[in-house]
Amino acid sequence: MTTFDDTLLDDPVRLAEADTESRLRSAAMSGAQVRASAEIAAELDLRSRLDVGRPRALVLVGRQGIGRAATRVIASMLSPGCPVPIVTCDVVPSWVGALDVVFAYTADPGDEELAASLDRAGRYGAAVVLTAPPDGPVAASIAGHGLVISPQLSGAIPESFTSALITGLLTVSALDLLSVDADLVADQLDAEAERNHLGHESFVNPAKSLALRWVDRTPLLWGLDPVAGAVAGYAAHVLAAEAAVVADAAEYRHAVTRVALHRAAVNEHTGANIFADPDDPDVSPEPARRLRLLLLAIRTSAAAGVVRRSAHEVLPEAEVLDMADELGVAEPALAAVLALRMEMAALYLGLAAGTVGRYRPVQA
Repeated sequence: MTTFDDTLLDDPVRLAEADTESRLRSAAMSGAQVRASAEIAAELDLRSRLDVGRPRALVLVGRQGIGRAATRVIASMLSPGCPVPIVTCDVVPSWVGALDVVFAYTADPGDEELAASLDRAGRYGAAVVLTAPPDGPVAASIAGHGLVISPQLSGAIPESFTSALITGLLTVSALDLLSVDADLVADQLDAEAERNHLGHESFVNPAKSLALRWVDRTPLLWGLDPVAGAVAGYAAHVLAAEAAVVADAAEYRHAVTRVALHRAAVNEHTGANIFADPDDPDVSPEPARRLRLLLLAIRTSAAAGVVRRSAHEVLPEAEVLDMADELGVAEPALAAVLALRMEMAALYLGLAAGTVGRYRPVQA
């Protein structure tokens, strides 16, 4: 099997040579992608075009992977107090009509199933905002019926979580469902990209540090609030996509129902099986599980505090990545920064393992 080469992470020259597709550079352009999307939205007068009063429903369409992850993050930020019903789905439902607003994301310009559903939504009078490649059946399906926000930045890969996230956030902001400061999001993403620059050594680079902690481990990414749990879902996707790493992602309140996995996490992070009877000679210790638990936190609400205290009682030694405590900015920026950190960590992991770029570690 291939061996993870941790020396690569602290060698900027070799890292740059290995990253033949400039994936790190593309990720570092997240702030620029936000600014470009916000500029297009302003040019198209998105707020006026969505001045439809309170819609009957907000439909968030993400086909797979990045799109699905982004729509779930957006929905989590709107819940639980959103005055408008939120529907997340793969294609626009057949019941959508003139009282509804649709946001959709895809990186596939020829997705005929999505194109047909968007065409139907537009003909039925729904307000449609789309992020997709500007050419092809999908973009053409809403011609004259909706808005396409598709920044084409030189050096950026077509499929971008940041583009999907920010366009969806600009849409809900135009509906006055959530306050989003695009400039703040962009500035915070720029700062995060700088922290994770390939020239920074692992002990000061948050993304490289995460990558090293996940080597030969199964990451457990458990969110202490719904937004963090949704970003964890994206992290699991990008770890699989870039580093061939299987990770478990969930809100902590759901993770505790995965009894065997939760027990294994407690055992590994406390050094003892709290469920075992120490006086029972027939009970042998469980084999060591190579798990790496990371509790993610974004919200500072009372409900999030209850979940956090519950987790701390059972897992007092678990590592917590608290974005609100680290940055102290609004939720949309925290979610975007956490997603970028997870993406860059997965890229570093993939580069050093040979699943990204052309570098191939030695065979063990």
